[in-house]
Amino acid sequence: MSQPQQVSINDLDVTQLADVRRQLDEELTHLTNSFAQLKQAQAKFKACIENVQEVKPANKGKTILVPLTNSLYVPGKLSDSENVIVDVGTGYYVQKTRAQAVKHYAEKVDFIRTNLEALEETIGKKRENMGYLVNVMQSKLILEGQQQQGAPS
Repeated sequence: MSQPQQVSINDLDVTQLADVRRQLDEELTHLTNSFAQLKQAQAKFKACIENVQEVKPANKGKTILVPLTNSLYVPGKLSDSENVIVDVGTGYYVQKTRAQAVKHYAEKVDFIRTNLEALEETIGKKRENMGYLVNVMQSKLILEGQQQQGAPS
C-alpha cells in the first residue's frame, strides 16, 4: 500500500486552494457541531448528578417531581432514597446507590471533558490551517492581479 503523496499548498492554484478551503470549512463545521453536542451531553450528565443528589432520605414517602427528560417531570412518591435507576445506555437501566450513580455520572462528565479538550485542540489546529490557507490564497490573488495589470493589453 502506497503512502499518500503530500503537496505543498503553495504549489496549488487558486481554484485548488478554494477546494481545499471548502473541505476545511466542512471539517470545521463538523468538528464544531460535534463539540456542541458533546457540551450538551456533558451538561445532561451534570444535571443527572444534581438530580441524584436531590434524592435525600428526608424526602422518603414525599411526592416529588421525577425527571423523565430535561423538560418533562412527572409526580411520584419516593419509596427508596438510597437507590436510583441509572440509564447506562442503549435502553439498559441498572439500580445503583446514590453514591455509585454520582460516581457513574462524574466519570461520564470527565470522559467527555477529555474528549472536549482533544477536540478543542483539533479545532484550533484546523483554524490555524485555515488562516494559513487564506493567507496563501490572498497572496496568490494579489500576485495574479498584479500580473494582469502589468500584462500588455
